[in-house]
Amino acid sequence: MIALLHRRSTSTAGNAARIFALVFVFVFVTSGQAFAGGEGGGLPPDAPVLFNIGPLPVNNSMVVTWIVAAVVIIGVQRAMRRKQEVPLGGQNFVEWLVDGLHGFLSQIMGRDLAKNTFWFFGTIFLFILATNWAALLPGVGTIGFSSQEVEGSRVFTHHVEKPLFRGANADLNMTSAMAVTFFFWWVIWALKSNGPVGFFKHIFAPKGKSEGVMKVMMIVIFAIVGVLEVVSILFRPVSLSFRLYGNVYAGETMLESMQGLVPWLGWLIPVPFYFMELLVGLVQALVFMLLTSVFTLLICEHHEEHRHDEHGDDHGHGGEKKADAH
Repeated sequence: MIALLHRRSTSTAGNAARIFALVFVFVFVTSGQAFAGGEGGGLPPDAPVLFNIGPLPVNNSMVVTWIVAAVVIIGVQRAMRRKQEVPLGGQNFVEWLVDGLHGFLSQIMGRDLAKNTFWFFGTIFLFILATNWAALLPGVGTIGFSSQEVEGSRVFTHHVEKPLFRGANADLNMTSAMAVTFFFWWVIWALKSNGPVGFFKHIFAPKGKSEGVMKVMMIVIFAIVGVLEVVSILFRPVSLSFRLYGNVYAGETMLESMQGLVPWLGWLIPVPFYFMELLVGLVQALVFMLLTSVFTLLICEHHEEHRHDEHGDDHGHGGEKKADAH
């Protein structure tokens, strides 16, 4: 039995080594193109517009967003097309991923709040992760239009001036849209949990019990703190969008810079940083989900605690009634 397990583990390790070797060869072959930057250019801050749909301009980061969303949606639908009681293959992976994310958020936010908001946080995590990793595929940022004027004629150059594809989260418009969308739902969840008056009290009302002069001082202090809290709340979409955009944009710029350090080793130097960006893409998706879920918990936890206290009082009164009955 031990020999059999050892043989199986050896076979598994061999398969893993072969897969890693194939991945490395793939990156080795494509890195010369995937990391090709411009001559002293680098990734431009703005995403170039490819075409217009009526008054709507469509840039290359929007195209990647649509492709990633379509791949994820179609992939999940195909995986769950024939559901079985004992999941296999794609269904097993999808259920493992969803159950893992739901359990993780339940530990942070509580079961009830996670149940009501999981549709948003689970989706935003998977979408950010997929778009971050899609930006590392060969061809993203390197397939496009390149030309320059030389004595009145257009000649081809290896610098891609207008790529067809661009990392979606390397566009500040995309990260800002996700942050504003979260802020919109955050307000709805806050009003739903606390009500308009409770929402106002949660920010400005003094906490704890006080009387006389101390009560007046606490009201003034918490009013000032409430103003600061409002500024902090309004600044959250800005910090969320710039944090994700800055990390993704810096990573892609770094890959292009590494390719130009030593021209004859431009195909090899970016490879370790390429695999590091896989980890960064996962971490940034996790950070965005964690921050937004914690912001939601902070505005809803007062309501949750109040509800638990009411349940505790009900149980206490019920116990007293039972004792009186006995």
